[in-house]
Amino acid sequence: MKRPRVFVTRPLPGKALERLHAFADVTMREKEDIVSKEELLDNVKGKEALLCILTDPVDGEVIAAANQLKVISNYGAGYEKIDVEAATRKGILVTNTPGALTETTADTTMGLLIAAARRIVEGDRYTRECRYEGWGPSFFLGHDVYGKTLGVIGMGKIGTAVAKRAIRGFEMKVLYNDRGGIEPEAEKLGARSASLEELLKESDFVSLHVPLNAQTKNLINEETLKLMKPSAILVNTSRGNVVDQHALAMALKEKRIAAAALDVYEDEPRCPVELIPLPNVVLAPHIASASEETRMRMADMAVQAIVDFFSGKTPENPVNPTVLKKK
Repeated sequence: MKRPRVFVTRPLPGKALERLHAFADVTMREKEDIVSKEELLDNVKGKEALLCILTDPVDGEVIAAANQLKVISNYGAGYEKIDVEAATRKGILVTNTPGALTETTADTTMGLLIAAARRIVEGDRYTRECRYEGWGPSFFLGHDVYGKTLGVIGMGKIGTAVAKRAIRGFEMKVLYNDRGGIEPEAEKLGARSASLEELLKESDFVSLHVPLNAQTKNLINEETLKLMKPSAILVNTSRGNVVDQHALAMALKEKRIAAAALDVYEDEPRCPVELIPLPNVVLAPHIASASEETRMRMADMAVQAIVDFFSGKTPENPVNPTVLKKK
Protein backbone atom coordinates (compact mmCIF):
# COMPACT_ATOMS: atom_id res chain seq x y z
CA MET A 1 0.00 0.00 0.00
CA LYS A 2 1.25 3.47 -0.85
CA ARG A 3 2.00 5.45 2.29
CA PRO A 4 -0.46 8.35 2.64
CA ARG A 5 0.91 11.85 3.08
CA VAL A 6 -0.39 13.51 6.24
CA PHE A 7 -0.14 17.03 7.63
CA VAL A 8 -0.39 17.31 11.43
CA THR A 9 -0.92 20.85 12.69
CA ARG A 10 0.92 20.40 16.01
CA PRO A 11 2.47 17.80 18.36
CA LEU A 12 0.08 15.60 20.35
CA PRO A 13 0.47 13.95 23.79
CA GLY A 14 1.37 10.29 24.10
CA LYS A 15 2.76 7.90 21.50
CA ALA A 16 0.00 8.00 18.89
CA LEU A 17 2.11 10.03 16.47
CA GLU A 18 4.78 7.32 16.54
CA ARG A 19 2.19 4.96 15.07
CA LEU A 20 1.27 7.53 12.48
CA HIS A 21 4.91 8.02 11.45
CA ALA A 22 5.25 4.24 11.04
CA PHE A 23 2.15 4.15 8.83
CA ALA A 24 2.37 7.36 6.79
CA ASP A 25 4.65 10.11 5.53
CA VAL A 26 4.04 12.82 8.10
CA THR A 27 4.68 16.55 7.92
CA MET A 28 4.15 18.18 11.31
CA ARG A 29 4.45 21.65 12.75
CA GLU A 30 6.67 21.41 15.82
CA LYS A 31 5.10 24.42 17.55
CA GLU A 32 1.96 24.30 19.70
CA ASP A 33 0.83 27.84 18.94
CA ILE A 34 -2.15 28.60 16.73
CA VAL A 35 -1.74 27.55 13.13
CA SER A 36 -2.45 30.31 10.64
CA LYS A 37 -4.68 29.94 7.64
CA GLU A 38 -1.67 30.63 5.42
CA GLU A 39 0.20 27.69 6.96
CA LEU A 40 -2.78 25.45 6.37
CA LEU A 41 -3.09 26.58 2.76
CA ASP A 42 0.60 25.86 2.16
CA ASN A 43 0.68 22.49 3.87
CA VAL A 44 -2.54 20.78 2.78
CA LYS A 45 -1.52 20.82 -0.88
CA GLY A 46 -0.56 17.32 -2.00
CA LYS A 47 -1.63 15.72 1.31
CA GLU A 48 -4.14 12.87 1.52
CA ALA A 49 -4.91 13.44 5.21
CA LEU A 50 -5.06 16.34 7.65
CA LEU A 51 -4.90 15.88 11.42
CA CYS A 52 -6.05 19.17 12.91
CA ILE A 53 -7.34 20.40 16.26
CA LEU A 54 -10.70 21.96 16.97
CA THR A 55 -9.47 25.57 16.70
CA ASP A 56 -7.76 25.24 13.30
CA PRO A 57 -9.55 27.29 10.59
CA VAL A 58 -10.23 24.54 8.05
CA ASP A 59 -12.64 26.60 5.96
CA GLY A 60 -13.81 26.32 2.36
CA GLU A 61 -10.69 28.02 1.02
CA VAL A 62 -8.39 25.56 2.78
CA ILE A 63 -10.44 22.61 1.59
CA ALA A 64 -10.41 23.94 -1.97
CA ALA A 65 -6.60 24.18 -1.82
CA ALA A 66 -6.35 20.56 -0.61
CA ASN A 67 -6.27 19.04 -4.07
CA GLN A 68 -5.65 15.45 -2.91
CA LEU A 69 -7.20 15.43 0.55
CA LYS A 70 -9.33 12.40 1.42
CA VAL A 71 -9.79 12.60 5.18
CA ILE A 72 -9.74 15.28 7.89
CA SER A 73 -9.22 13.85 11.37
CA ASN A 74 -10.22 16.41 13.99
CA TYR A 75 -8.54 16.18 17.40
CA GLY A 76 -11.56 17.21 19.46
CA ALA A 77 -15.28 16.64 19.68
CA GLY A 78 -16.25 20.07 18.33
CA TYR A 79 -15.70 20.64 14.62
CA GLU A 80 -17.35 24.01 13.96
CA LYS A 81 -14.09 25.39 12.53
CA ILE A 82 -14.25 22.81 9.72
CA ASP A 83 -16.44 23.54 6.71
CA VAL A 84 -18.03 20.10 6.70
CA GLU A 85 -20.34 20.95 3.80
CA ALA A 86 -17.37 21.93 1.61
CA ALA A 87 -15.56 18.74 2.62
CA THR A 88 -18.61 16.64 1.82
CA ARG A 89 -18.98 18.22 -1.62
CA LYS A 90 -15.38 17.22 -2.36
CA GLY A 91 -15.87 13.71 -1.00
CA ILE A 92 -13.57 14.31 1.99
CA LEU A 93 -14.41 12.38 5.14
CA VAL A 94 -14.36 14.33 8.43
CA THR A 95 -13.93 12.51 11.75
CA ASN A 96 -13.75 13.67 15.36
CA THR A 97 -13.04 12.28 18.84
CA PRO A 98 -16.25 12.27 20.90
CA GLY A 99 -16.56 10.05 23.93
CA ALA A 100 -12.89 10.27 24.88
CA LEU A 101 -13.45 13.50 26.77
CA THR A 102 -16.91 12.85 28.28
CA GLU A 103 -15.92 11.96 31.84
CA THR A 104 -13.07 14.46 32.05
CA THR A 105 -15.28 17.32 30.88
CA ALA A 106 -17.99 16.29 33.34
CA ASP A 107 -15.41 16.30 36.15
CA THR A 108 -14.29 19.79 35.16
CA THR A 109 -17.88 21.01 34.96
CA MET A 110 -18.56 19.96 38.54
CA GLY A 111 -15.25 21.47 39.63
CA LEU A 112 -16.15 24.82 38.07
CA LEU A 113 -19.65 24.66 39.55
CA ILE A 114 -18.33 24.09 43.06
CA ALA A 115 -15.58 26.70 42.65
CA ALA A 116 -18.14 29.35 41.67
CA ALA A 117 -20.67 28.33 44.32
CA ARG A 118 -18.17 28.37 47.17
CA ARG A 119 -16.07 31.27 45.83
CA ILE A 120 -12.92 29.16 45.93
CA VAL A 121 -10.94 31.05 43.27
CA GLU A 122 -11.95 34.39 44.78
CA GLY A 123 -10.90 33.10 48.20
CA ASP A 124 -7.58 31.86 46.87
CA ARG A 125 -6.83 35.28 45.42
CA TYR A 126 -7.93 36.99 48.66
CA THR A 127 -5.62 34.78 50.71
CA ARG A 128 -2.63 35.21 48.39
CA GLU A 129 -3.03 38.98 48.74
CA CYS A 130 -2.65 38.52 52.53
CA ARG A 131 -6.04 40.10 53.15
CA TYR A 132 -7.38 37.28 55.33
CA GLU A 133 -7.60 38.51 58.92
CA GLY A 134 -9.73 35.85 60.56
CA TRP A 135 -12.92 33.82 60.41
CA GLY A 136 -16.34 35.49 60.78
CA PRO A 137 -19.99 34.38 60.58
CA SER A 138 -20.66 36.31 57.36
CA PHE A 139 -17.20 35.96 55.88
CA PHE A 140 -17.03 34.79 52.23
CA LEU A 141 -20.51 33.32 52.12
CA GLY A 142 -21.25 31.26 49.03
CA HIS A 143 -24.01 28.84 48.05
CA ASP A 144 -24.62 25.18 48.87
CA VAL A 145 -24.49 22.63 46.07
CA TYR A 146 -25.87 19.59 47.86
CA GLY A 147 -29.61 19.10 47.33
CA LYS A 148 -30.01 22.04 44.95
CA THR A 149 -31.52 22.06 41.43
CA LEU A 150 -29.25 21.71 38.41
CA GLY A 151 -30.48 22.60 34.94
CA VAL A 152 -28.63 20.78 32.16
CA ILE A 153 -29.03 22.27 28.70
CA GLY A 154 -27.96 19.57 26.25
CA MET A 155 -28.46 16.05 27.59
CA GLY A 156 -25.95 14.25 25.39
CA LYS A 157 -23.04 12.19 26.68
CA ILE A 158 -21.40 15.01 28.66
CA GLY A 159 -24.66 16.46 29.96
CA THR A 160 -25.71 13.00 31.13
CA ALA A 161 -22.34 12.44 32.83
CA VAL A 162 -22.75 15.75 34.67
CA ALA A 163 -26.31 14.85 35.70
CA LYS A 164 -25.09 11.49 37.03
CA ARG A 165 -22.48 13.19 39.22
CA ALA A 166 -25.02 15.75 40.44
CA ILE A 167 -27.69 13.18 41.32
CA ARG A 168 -25.52 10.42 42.75
CA GLY A 169 -22.85 12.56 44.35
CA PHE A 170 -24.78 15.61 45.53
CA GLU A 171 -28.40 14.40 45.57
CA MET A 172 -29.36 17.28 43.32
CA LYS A 173 -32.64 17.56 41.47
CA VAL A 174 -31.87 17.69 37.73
CA LEU A 175 -33.93 19.35 35.03
CA TYR A 176 -32.84 19.03 31.43
CA ASN A 177 -33.65 20.60 28.11
CA ASP A 178 -32.56 18.98 24.88
CA ARG A 179 -33.76 19.60 21.34
CA GLY A 180 -32.29 16.36 20.04
CA GLY A 181 -32.31 12.79 21.28
CA ILE A 182 -31.09 12.29 24.84
CA GLU A 183 -28.77 9.54 25.98
CA PRO A 184 -30.68 6.37 27.02
CA GLU A 185 -28.89 6.43 30.38
CA ALA A 186 -30.36 9.88 31.09
CA GLU A 187 -33.86 8.45 31.40
CA LYS A 188 -32.73 6.11 34.19
CA LEU A 189 -31.26 8.86 36.37
CA GLY A 190 -34.52 10.44 37.46
CA ALA A 191 -33.84 13.74 35.70
CA ARG A 192 -36.93 15.57 34.41
CA SER A 193 -37.42 17.17 31.01
CA ALA A 194 -38.36 20.85 31.11
CA SER A 195 -38.84 23.74 28.74
CA LEU A 196 -35.92 26.14 28.52
CA GLU A 197 -37.95 28.81 30.31
CA GLU A 198 -38.91 26.48 33.17
CA LEU A 199 -35.37 25.21 33.52
CA LEU A 200 -33.89 28.70 33.72
CA LYS A 201 -36.49 29.88 36.23
CA GLU A 202 -36.22 26.89 38.57
CA SER A 203 -32.51 25.99 38.49
CA ASP A 204 -29.97 27.03 41.08
CA PHE A 205 -27.22 26.06 38.64
CA VAL A 206 -27.40 25.99 34.84
CA SER A 207 -24.81 23.96 32.93
CA LEU A 208 -24.40 24.20 29.15
CA HIS A 209 -23.58 21.15 27.03
CA VAL A 210 -24.83 21.95 23.53
CA PRO A 211 -22.96 22.11 20.22
CA LEU A 212 -22.57 25.50 18.57
CA ASN A 213 -24.98 25.98 15.68
CA ALA A 214 -27.51 28.52 14.43
CA GLN A 215 -30.03 27.46 17.08
CA THR A 216 -27.64 27.60 20.04
CA LYS A 217 -25.59 30.71 19.24
CA ASN A 218 -26.28 33.27 22.01
CA LEU A 219 -28.80 30.87 23.55
CA ILE A 220 -27.93 32.52 26.86
CA ASN A 221 -28.57 36.19 26.21
CA GLU A 222 -30.01 39.26 27.90
CA GLU A 223 -33.55 37.88 27.80
CA THR A 224 -32.77 34.34 28.95
CA LEU A 225 -30.49 35.64 31.71
CA LYS A 226 -33.46 37.62 33.07
CA LEU A 227 -35.28 34.31 33.64
CA MET A 228 -32.61 33.02 36.04
CA LYS A 229 -32.73 33.41 39.81
CA PRO A 230 -30.61 36.19 41.37
CA SER A 231 -28.88 33.38 43.29
CA ALA A 232 -28.29 31.23 40.18
CA ILE A 233 -24.89 30.25 38.80
CA LEU A 234 -24.13 29.62 35.11
CA VAL A 235 -21.48 27.09 34.01
CA ASN A 236 -20.29 26.80 30.41
CA THR A 237 -17.95 24.07 29.19
CA SER A 238 -19.54 23.79 25.71
CA ARG A 239 -18.71 26.62 23.29
CA GLY A 240 -18.14 30.29 24.04
CA ASN A 241 -20.62 31.64 21.50
CA VAL A 242 -23.50 29.79 23.16
CA VAL A 243 -23.40 32.70 25.63
CA ASP A 244 -23.70 36.38 24.80
CA GLN A 245 -20.58 37.38 26.71
CA HIS A 246 -21.45 41.07 26.99
CA ALA A 247 -24.94 40.29 28.32
CA LEU A 248 -23.44 37.87 30.84
CA ALA A 249 -20.89 40.43 32.01
CA MET A 250 -23.67 42.97 32.61
CA ALA A 251 -25.78 40.40 34.50
CA LEU A 252 -22.82 39.53 36.71
CA LYS A 253 -21.82 43.15 37.24
CA GLU A 254 -25.37 44.10 38.22
CA LYS A 255 -25.70 40.91 40.31
CA ARG A 256 -28.79 39.77 38.41
CA ILE A 257 -27.27 36.30 38.73
CA ALA A 258 -24.90 35.29 41.49
CA ALA A 259 -21.93 33.96 39.54
CA ALA A 260 -20.63 32.15 36.49
CA ALA A 261 -17.87 29.68 35.72
CA LEU A 262 -16.57 29.52 32.16
CA ASP A 263 -14.08 27.37 30.30
CA VAL A 264 -14.87 28.74 26.83
CA TYR A 265 -15.25 32.24 25.35
CA GLU A 266 -16.24 34.21 22.30
CA ASP A 267 -13.41 34.72 19.81
CA GLU A 268 -10.90 32.45 21.54
CA PRO A 269 -8.11 32.96 22.38
CA ARG A 270 -8.97 36.65 22.73
CA CYS A 271 -8.93 37.60 26.39
CA PRO A 272 -12.51 37.99 27.75
CA VAL A 273 -11.76 41.56 28.86
CA GLU A 274 -15.35 42.34 29.91
CA LEU A 275 -15.22 39.49 32.45
CA ILE A 276 -11.71 39.91 33.87
CA PRO A 277 -12.55 42.60 36.47
CA LEU A 278 -15.56 40.73 37.87
CA PRO A 279 -14.95 38.83 41.13
CA ASN A 280 -18.05 36.61 40.70
CA VAL A 281 -16.83 34.69 37.66
CA VAL A 282 -14.39 31.78 37.51
CA LEU A 283 -12.36 31.76 34.28
CA ALA A 284 -10.51 28.70 32.97
CA PRO A 285 -8.49 28.56 29.71
CA HIS A 286 -10.47 25.90 27.79
CA ILE A 287 -9.12 22.99 29.83
CA ALA A 288 -12.23 20.85 30.37
CA SER A 289 -10.64 17.89 28.58
CA ALA A 290 -7.09 18.63 29.72
CA SER A 291 -6.09 15.51 31.57
CA GLU A 292 -3.11 13.49 30.40
CA GLU A 293 -5.22 10.36 30.02
CA THR A 294 -7.96 12.04 28.00
CA ARG A 295 -5.70 13.99 25.68
CA MET A 296 -3.73 10.82 24.91
CA ARG A 297 -6.98 8.94 24.17
CA MET A 298 -7.99 11.74 21.82
CA ALA A 299 -4.63 11.47 20.01
CA ASP A 300 -5.07 7.71 19.69
CA MET A 301 -8.55 8.17 18.22
CA ALA A 302 -7.47 10.88 15.78
CA VAL A 303 -4.56 8.77 14.49
CA GLN A 304 -6.64 5.60 14.37
CA ALA A 305 -9.20 7.32 12.13
CA ILE A 306 -6.49 7.97 9.53
CA VAL A 307 -5.04 4.46 9.83
CA ASP A 308 -8.48 2.89 9.49
CA PHE A 309 -9.45 5.02 6.52
CA PHE A 310 -6.36 4.15 4.47
CA SER A 311 -6.55 0.50 5.57
CA GLY A 312 -9.98 0.18 4.03
CA LYS A 313 -11.86 0.21 7.35
CA THR A 314 -14.65 2.54 8.41
CA PRO A 315 -13.36 5.08 10.96
CA GLU A 316 -15.18 4.98 14.27
CA ASN A 317 -16.49 8.56 14.37
CA PRO A 318 -17.42 9.92 10.93
CA VAL A 319 -18.98 13.38 11.03
CA ASN A 320 -20.26 13.19 7.41
CA PRO A 321 -20.85 9.45 6.88
CA THR A 322 -22.63 10.04 3.57
CA VAL A 323 -19.17 10.41 2.02
CA LEU A 324 -18.45 6.77 2.84
CA LYS A 325 -21.56 5.58 1.02
CA LYS A 326 -20.35 7.19 -2.21
CA LYS A 327 -16.99 5.41 -2.13
